[in-house]
Amino acid sequence: MTLETLQQGEYTVDLEVFEGPLDLLLYLIRRDELDIYDIPIERITAQYMEYLGVMRMLDLGIAGEFLVMAATLLMIKSRMLLPVEQRRSDTEEGTDEWIDPRLDLVRQLIEYKKFKDAASQLQFREALQGEIFGYGGDGPALEKEDGAQMLGDIGLFDLLTAFQEVLLRVPAEPFGYIEPILWSVPDKMEAIIGLTRQRQEVAFSRLFRPESLRGEVIVTFLALLELLRLRQIALRQHEAFHEIIITGVSEDAANGALPPPVIGGGSHVES
Repeated sequence: MTLETLQQGEYTVDLEVFEGPLDLLLYLIRRDELDIYDIPIERITAQYMEYLGVMRMLDLGIAGEFLVMAATLLMIKSRMLLPVEQRRSDTEEGTDEWIDPRLDLVRQLIEYKKFKDAASQLQFREALQGEIFGYGGDGPALEKEDGAQMLGDIGLFDLLTAFQEVLLRVPAEPFGYIEPILWSVPDKMEAIIGLTRQRQEVAFSRLFRPESLRGEVIVTFLALLELLRLRQIALRQHEAFHEIIITGVSEDAANGALPPPVIGGGSHVES
């Protein structure tokens, strides 16, 4: 089943506020515990292009800045592959010093991470303070319950990582096989809601059957994004990069009595 076939149901993903390319690079560095000052550019570039491919497959609204970063990574990669003598010939005349082509990117990442961490902390404190009616005493405790990540800590790239892992397990389709249209996004939405009503917590991997083919996996993932937009489900992780857990939300939250969930700064699926 192709993406064009899926779009006949008029379900396209439109992310109004989307994590940018620096967010993706920081995510990859943090996930693989890489040294931000010594980025393995070939490895990071390959992983970045894989995520770009998945976003295109799902028809996510990829901003032009993602393509600019892809070109930047490829340029840095090509310069890193040059012999040492040729690297030095590309530097300013009259100097033998070679400037690492990754330097500007590292500076951008470090500065961006500083502001991102500060903004995240301020946002968390603001949300926490909004739930407190103080009457003296010490300041609020900022620990997260059960050590689990809050919803805002689970970004779009966490979801895409989980989605990629499911795709790797999809059985290969025979050559020339055309998968029949057996599923729709609304049907899969009902199935996911049914699971959250049967169980208090549903692991992301349980949404997909071992025999599910590529088309069904894509439709199920789009249904998950739509439910997030409608605030009918919530996400959490017990630890960073662990299994994503799906839970239902209260009727008040679904009706807008509570703030909307944030996935990667906010996600939106138009139907």
